[in-house]
Amino acid sequence: MKNKLSERAVSVWRIYEAIRLMIFLLLYVIVHFFVPTWVVWVLVFLWIVDAILFVFFVPRWKWERWRYMIRDREIELEHGVWIRKRTLIPLRRVQHVDAKQGPLARKYKLASIYIYTAATAHEIPFLDEQEAETLRDYISSLVKEDDYDA
Repeated sequence: MKNKLSERAVSVWRIYEAIRLMIFLLLYVIVHFFVPTWVVWVLVFLWIVDAILFVFFVPRWKWERWRYMIRDREIELEHGVWIRKRTLIPLRRVQHVDAKQGPLARKYKLASIYIYTAATAHEIPFLDEQEAETLRDYISSLVKEDDYDA
């Protein structure tokens, strides 16, 4: 069975996108003093399209496509809106596991799991706080068991 992220992740991603759009809007206001009017209108049009797409649609699509599965010997991550990415992380390669929570995630009672290997870190974003803690402990116990099997 493949597990999904918390549905509250959609709200957090929407807020992140709204913040990004406000920063771009500020930049557009500054730029409009230095470029012709037609460029300003093109930028406004692109900003509106960006806002509609990335605030209203993409966060839901991201949530619908994010899956993870914990098996005895590996962790599988699957995500991506336009380009699907599937990652298999062998448990014998896992060095440690962290649960992290930023201020916005804390407000929504969400946390992310980070799985570290020697090469990189993998994230399972926006799980319910309790689920994230449980999953962190479970992965850690699987890693310890795998160490004993070696």
